[in-house]
Amino acid sequence: MSFQAYQKTAARAEDPRATEYRLFAQVTRSLMNAKTLPIESVRERAQAIDWNRRVWSNLALDCASQDNKLPESLRAAIISLSIFVSKHGSFAMRNPDAIDDLVDINRTVMQGLMPQANASAEQAAG
Repeated sequence: MSFQAYQKTAARAEDPRATEYRLFAQVTRSLMNAKTLPIESVRERAQAIDWNRRVWSNLALDCASQDNKLPESLRAAIISLSIFVSKHGSFAMRNPDAIDDLVDINRTVMQGLMPQANASAEQAAG
């Protein structure tokens, strides 16, 4: 019971950027593992690629909302990336080496979500 209470408190206290970073880390790790699978392991590879696609689809849905506070240009870029990730995921199912492109995109996003990247950007702007 106390562990569940801790999880709820931690989830409420965690910075939304840290939560997004953690999600991207998990899905990216899954993609990296999927790339190392034998070519016959279609189901496992499909699960990792689909999870990545669902993450990006949810980001795009959130960015399409008028309530989203991100700048419009950033929202449009995220939606465009989501479309690319969806199409490229289908390609990566047939060509596992193409998973590297999905991993690179996720890592780039993760770099932008890192706390030290945000602090550096704020210092440069200030």
